[in-house]
Amino acid sequence: MTDEQGSPTLLFVGGARPLPTNVDLATRALIQARSRGLRTHITNRASVLAETPSIVELADAVSEVDLSHPGETADWAKYRVAEGERIDAVFGLHEMAQVEAAETAEAVQVRGNPPEAVRRARAKDLCRATLAAAGFAQPAVRLCASAQDAIAFLGESTGPWIIKPRDAMGSVGVSIVAGPADLPAALALLPDPALFLAEEFVEGSEFSVEGVFLGGVPTVLAITAKEKTPLPYFVEIGHVLPAELAEEDRREIERQVGAALTTVGLRTGGFHVELWLTPDGIVLGEVHGRFGGDWIHAMVEYAIPGLELFGLVFDDLLGRVNGHASLRPTRGAAVRYLTPPPGRVLSVEGWDDVVAHPAVLHAELAVGPGDVVPAVRRSGDRVGLIVVGADSPAQAQRLALELTSGVRFTVE
Repeated sequence: MTDEQGSPTLLFVGGARPLPTNVDLATRALIQARSRGLRTHITNRASVLAETPSIVELADAVSEVDLSHPGETADWAKYRVAEGERIDAVFGLHEMAQVEAAETAEAVQVRGNPPEAVRRARAKDLCRATLAAAGFAQPAVRLCASAQDAIAFLGESTGPWIIKPRDAMGSVGVSIVAGPADLPAALALLPDPALFLAEEFVEGSEFSVEGVFLGGVPTVLAITAKEKTPLPYFVEIGHVLPAELAEEDRREIERQVGAALTTVGLRTGGFHVELWLTPDGIVLGEVHGRFGGDWIHAMVEYAIPGLELFGLVFDDLLGRVNGHASLRPTRGAAVRYLTPPPGRVLSVEGWDDVVAHPAVLHAELAVGPGDVVPAVRRSGDRVGLIVVGADSPAQAQRLALELTSGVRFTVE
């Protein structure tokens, strides 16, 4: 435990969601905060705190505050500061904590992202409009409140089209349509069919860019190559970093992503920006003011030996100017998801070999005999994963493929 009076305090808004990747992210964040002499105070709903006991154990203090209630965390923090508690930095880990973290930082007058910039990034149509107005290539998009709105957009733009939620994650409710006849099935997948986006489909290789803000400047740490399920869904089933790109493409991706983040108005924390590399150039996708999911954080820290992702963020939030070693990857990492055919599992073979492999950084298997494997339509439908590290991205990709193909499912 750290000294309550003399140590700077990090307010950790929202703690961790009860998912393995989120718990690992939060664990690393709390350990790296403690190594810097920071006292940590987590806020979250009582139910979520109960589901993440390992995170509660790592924190110096925990309070029940519901981040789903707008403004509640900021009001709570202002009261605590008025009562004499130190809050020197505010941090939110997952997507749903970003607005509350920004509002709370503003309320207690510490460094953070402007709340309006976070809202702009999270509302996909507003972010697209902001980037398009600044001259970035963007697919046409429309915020729809009905099937009729979507049909009108389809008649005014070039297909095929993507139907997706305005504000969600994990590929939930995302599908492709070729015309109005496909809309009913696509709308049925949406978590909220009363408000959704229709967007032109972009054909091209997909990547994401991982990085941090240092002194308000976006600093790219790695570019990740992505693999997704076949259409009509868009679930990510593999990542490799650093992506093997031509140097001119890498430089242009980094330039455009940095300029886009500045245009949106983000300035602290981590970032994860998606994009397509098309024959006509770069088309920017979604902009996130947080680190990427799917164990990308572990891959980045492996690929850049000695890197502490959260340590960089906390040092920046506290104005600690430290000399950093090279922030370029010198090794490769990959993750591969297990997507057996849907049905009831009769047996699984080869998993013990995966767990015992020395290059495996993390492995999960969520199904066994008797469990039912769903069709993969969103990230939550994936039933397992293997994260590996190697001397190069090509080696990591080959090894991840070998290990996943060695896991044999017999499905009824």
